[in-house]
Amino acid sequence: MDVLGEVRAAEAPWKKMSEEELETQYTPSRWVVRLGAEEALRTYSQMGNEATKKAQATRRSLLHVPYGDGEGEKLDIYFPEGVSEALLFCVFLHGGNWQEGSKDTSAFMVNPLTAQGVAVVVVAYDIAPKATLDQMVDQVTRSIVFLQKRYPRNEGIYLSGHSAGAHLAAMMLLANWIKHGVTPNLKGFFLISGLYNLEPIMHTSVNAPLLLTLEDAQRNSPQRLLEAGLSQPVDPSCHILVVVGQHDSPEFHRQSREFYQALCRAGWKASFEELHDVDHFEIIWKLTQQDYRLTQIILKTIFQEF
Repeated sequence: MDVLGEVRAAEAPWKKMSEEELETQYTPSRWVVRLGAEEALRTYSQMGNEATKKAQATRRSLLHVPYGDGEGEKLDIYFPEGVSEALLFCVFLHGGNWQEGSKDTSAFMVNPLTAQGVAVVVVAYDIAPKATLDQMVDQVTRSIVFLQKRYPRNEGIYLSGHSAGAHLAAMMLLANWIKHGVTPNLKGFFLISGLYNLEPIMHTSVNAPLLLTLEDAQRNSPQRLLEAGLSQPVDPSCHILVVVGQHDSPEFHRQSREFYQALCRAGWKASFEELHDVDHFEIIWKLTQQDYRLTQIILKTIFQEF
């Protein structure tokens, strides 16, 4: 680590926290304001189930499409009316601390986006303890490669993720596409309430099934990799939105803002948004609503209306 890196690491506020404080900071359900923690999680799961059932009932789709040979390597594609190969795609990666969640309950944004002509792809990946974090990153990388190869004339792929899914999406900024023989037509990223430095979670219960070592955490921390200069913008028009909810924890706020700042320093076209009066779960399930601010930001970004 260079001198600057050492200074930044020494100044990291999480290092002054007790393990109990870290557990609180990195447990999003402890920060909900309208519901109890368990009720918030139940509501989030119920909203995901209902959104997915509605999407499958009302939109033309290809479900459980294999992007690899593994049992968990599947994705769902939801199409707008008037399907062609020249589609705009928004890919969604679910959250769940890399150990929970499923594509089968994550079609939150399908109906609002497909109604405006955007195809939505919801990706499954193996979670801990079945998979390591390195394997998850590799699976997501291969899912994007698969999509590009299947729809080579696409008009743009926008990659979105929530919480752990935002981390996996951010790791695609560091992907070595050359070794996969294709460069995806990535036009934008929507990183929603994510984590970009994984060292703090080594000291929480989140790490129990992940079993991250310091080396693992550093290798899979996009914040650290950006600061090391390992990612440079390929397409200057590629827009990265880093968004966090008002009621996310202070550590989620810090990580989001510092990652946004790192993106700007590295030359990426990035913006930061704090969404008013939403918590870690509301921020994503409200994507079922056409008039929700984040839905509108995503659509305006895709259609370049800013």
